[in-house]
Order: sequence, then C-alpha cells, then structure tokens
Amino acid sequence: QVQLVESGGGLVQAGGSLRLSCAASGRTFSSYDMGWFRQAPGKEREFAAAIRWSGNSTLYGACAKGRFTISRDNAKNMVYLQMNSLKPEDTAVYYCAAGDRGSFYRGQYDYWGQGTQVTVSS
Repeated sequence: QVQLVESGGGLVQAGGSLRLSCAASGRTFSSYDMGWFRQAPGKEREFAAAIRWSGNSTLYGACAKGRFTISRDNAKNMVYLQMNSLKPEDTAVYYCAAGDRGSFYRGQYDYWGQGTQVTVSS
C-alpha cells in the first residue's frame, strides 16, 4: 500500500503559477505510476496528468496541455505538478493518485490522497 499527502494548493491570481507536491509513503514508490486529477464543485473528476513509474513517459489531459508539467523524484518519494498560466476555471480540488505499472495506460488508480484546494481568482 501507499499513502499520499498533497500540498501546495492555495489562492492565486489568474496568470499565476503553483506547484503541487505529493508525498508518498512506502518503500516501493518507484514501482507506482502516478497521476494528478482534479474535481471542481458540481463537476466530475477530471484527469490532469500522469507519469510512469520510471519517469520516462508523461501524459496530459486537455485541461493541462501546454500549461502543466508533471514530474517525480523517486529518491524522495515525491511527485509534482507545476501549473502555469492558471485560469479561474482551474479552480478545483487536486488529487494525487498512485497505481500499479499499468495505471498509466488504463487511467485507473488504486490509491488517492485527500486533495489540495486550488483557487484561481480573476
């Protein structure tokens, strides 16, 4: 199992940047594919980005392309989401997720954090 704790959310003006962090417990972090999702009030959960266990492949959802960058540091058990050029419509709770090595392709993850709120003001 792996436990995930997100941090780095907050209030930012439109056009600004935030970097979200996700700290993972467990000695096998490097074997997990990792993802970031978000959910705005009244909306379904939306895929933002994913990174393979090795860090050598990334995938982005439509909401993230060209503005967000996912990365990981397996030595520190951390995954990050750098978000630039933020818009009010990026306001949501952002969740970190972990799954086995097939999760990157299936889009399905087994472990979820509690989420961190991102609010973008206009």
